[in-house]
Order: sequence, then structure tokens, then C-alpha cells
Amino acid sequence: MKKINIISAILTITMLLTSFSEAFATSLRDDPYSLSSSVLASNSMNYETYNSLNIGAEAAILIDYDTGQILYQKNINKKLYPASTTKMMTAILALEHGNLSDYVIIDQEVVDLTYGSHIALEVGEVLTLEQLLNGMLIASANDCALAIAKHIGGSVDAFVKMMNDKAKELGAVDTNFVNPNGLHEDEHVSTAHDLALIGQYAMQFDEFRNIITKVTYEIPPTNIKNEARYLKTTNKLLFSTEKVEINGQPVPIKYQYALGVKTGYTSKAKNCLVSYAEKEGQKLLAVVLKANGNEVYKNTIELLNFGFDNFDNIVIGYKDQFIDNIPIEGGNIPYVAGIIDSNIAFPLSKYNVENIERKIVLNEDLHAPISVGQILGEVHYLINGEYLGKANIVASTDISADTSSGFLSGIINNWYWFIIVFLILQRIYKKYKIRKKRRRKRNAIPEINYISK
Repeated sequence: MKKINIISAILTITMLLTSFSEAFATSLRDDPYSLSSSVLASNSMNYETYNSLNIGAEAAILIDYDTGQILYQKNINKKLYPASTTKMMTAILALEHGNLSDYVIIDQEVVDLTYGSHIALEVGEVLTLEQLLNGMLIASANDCALAIAKHIGGSVDAFVKMMNDKAKELGAVDTNFVNPNGLHEDEHVSTAHDLALIGQYAMQFDEFRNIITKVTYEIPPTNIKNEARYLKTTNKLLFSTEKVEINGQPVPIKYQYALGVKTGYTSKAKNCLVSYAEKEGQKLLAVVLKANGNEVYKNTIELLNFGFDNFDNIVIGYKDQFIDNIPIEGGNIPYVAGIIDSNIAFPLSKYNVENIERKIVLNEDLHAPISVGQILGEVHYLINGEYLGKANIVASTDISADTSSGFLSGIINNWYWFIIVFLILQRIYKKYKIRKKRRRKRNAIPEINYISK
């Protein structure tokens, strides 16, 4: 029985350890952890400041460029006419499928389809794709957009299909393009949200960034045109001394932090503007649709000022930062140190400082072997219950499978089977004891009583 008691003790300890391990793992998955509120700012909006924004345009959005987080929104999913902001998509496809040094021959169809803004391209004229891109993005030339579309797509219709396919790929699901330049068509629509996605994607191209920051551009004489073309940007944020009223004060439209992106206007779309700006490392992208005249610049400046004045990109998780010891089953050691695989930053309001919550979500069935860098789960960041984003938790070291204890290790890792085996053995042992006792009784020598006479 002493052996049985020892086994029972081992079993009890194993069960307790296993229960503790599972409870610990459950707490890692389900319990939120808070980071230091003295370091992190809340993402709770300063509603007084937020509501003081009087955006007169029909729709508007402000996003943090790096994270895509929406900082301001008004009718962001309302379908409106995008006008020449369409040309961002035309530029994207030109940069993805063409070479800047490509020569493009202007044909009759390009000339016939051109109206609105243009640079007077002529039939048979030869320009490079780079020159056409500059003409389209700086001077908003519709003929340049048509020439690019035919060069890249083979036909305007084929290119428009490419535009819509790319829009869906980027998540711009409420967008439908009918032409490459944004001239009015009833079915040619987009939204502030979709144009923000398209603008954010376009800014990944260095050549696109280079073009949209230019105030002027020169196209030298061509094979037909004997004079150079001198172009000036349509984006007043880059140069204009005109003034708009901001917070009761007249301020120049030229915005010192602005670096593009694209204007748009038709009589039905009214004034549209996609803007990008950088200040002290913070990057913002704004879209304003269907504004009246210079109201498009007033609204854009108000949005950009709001973003720069009220938000900071706060690093709340650092690459290789220790998160927790993660339990690993069947390893030569019982846990591995989990760390973050990259820096994590979010645009957070400078007002109403609150705690950032951190919730750890582990993958199921974490068994050895584990390799360094292997993803073990995720750490989710929340503020006031609102999800911000996440980062991967990875293993900081290798863990090999524990084969040293052989059969005993298998029993401990599968303690529930051990219970079954133990109960069966215990039952067999009891039956054995009963049989043995009965056998002794049967084989016992009868006691002889001697009576004295």
C-alpha cells in the first residue's frame, strides 16, 4: 500500500500542476493588462475640439498615414463624384505597369476625347510616360490621362477595368471608375474613405511623391511642338498667397507642411482635394469632397491642424519587448519568453490621458519543439474598450521536445489516461488482495486442541 500511496501523491501533484498551468494560460488569453498611463495618451477624442470643426464640404476624412486610423470623419462612405482625384489611380497603374522612360505616341482618339483641362497634346506627338505623369498630376491634364490609359491598357476601356480591379484590391469597394481622368459621368463615383485608401497607396511610390510636391514643371519641345510647355500645379496648398479664415483669423492657403496630393473639380463634383502633410514625423492624409471654391482648402487646413494639434504617434510597444512567459507543453523547459516582433505605435489624443489596455491572445496547442521567432499569439491594444491594433508575440529562444523522461513524461503529459490506468490497477490490486486472503483461509492447518485426561 505504501507504493500505492506514493503513486497517488505523484498523481495529485501532477493534477494540481496541470490545473495551475491551464489556469495560468487561460489568464494570459483572457485578462487585459494595462500599460503606464503616465506615458501613454488616451485616444478618447477631445469632443469639444472635434465638434468645433465646422467642415462645410459634403464629405471629409482625416487619417493617420502610417496606421490608417481614422481621426475625423464626415459622410466618409457617401458616394460622390471624385473629379480629377481619379488621376491618383491612373498614376498608380502607370507606375506599376509602365516605365518612366517609355515613349508614348499621341493618337487621334486621345485628342478627340479631350475636353476640360489639358496641355494641348497633338496627334503624332511623342512624349515620355514621365512627362505625361507630370502633366496629369501637376496640371491635371485630361489628355495626359487618356494617353497614359491607352499606353498602359491598350485601350481606354481595358484601362478602366484595370482601375476598378485595383480599387477593389485596395478595399475601395464603393468606387466605380468610368474614365481615367474624372470627367463627369453619372456612374463615375467614389467616397472619401476610398480615396483615402487610394491616396495612401499611391504615396508608396517615390516617383509619385516626387511629382506631387512640384509647384512647376517644364516639358521641353517635342517632335511636333516647337515650344516648351510650362506647367503649374493646381494645388494651392503648395503656393497660394490667397487667404481663408481659420478660427476667425485670415491665414494663407499655402500650408507649410503640405506635400501634395491631388485636386479635382467639375460643376457637379464641385471642389475636391486629397492632401498629405508631414510635421515632426507625424504623417496625415485628408480628403475633402464637394466643397465650394476655396472652402476645400479651408476645410483641409482645419483638418490637418486638428490632426497635428490633437494627436501624437505614441510608441506603446517596442520590438523585442518582453510580454510574458508563455507555457509550452512537452518542452525541455516549461515556458518561453514571449516578445513583440516590431515597434507598435498609434496616433493617440493628447487629451484625457487614460490607460492603454493590453490583452494577450495565445495560439492553441503550443507544444514543443518551438523555434526562435515562431509566432505564439498576439497582443491586442485597446483604449476604453476600443480596439486599436495588434502585434505578434514571438518566441525569444528555441525550445526542444522533452524526451529525457520517456514513458513517465508521457504519463505526466497525459495525466487523465494515468488516472484511468491507476483506477484499473487499484481495482485489480484489491481483487488480488481479496483472493489472497481467501486462499490463506482455505490452506490454513486446523488447530488441534489437546484435552487433558
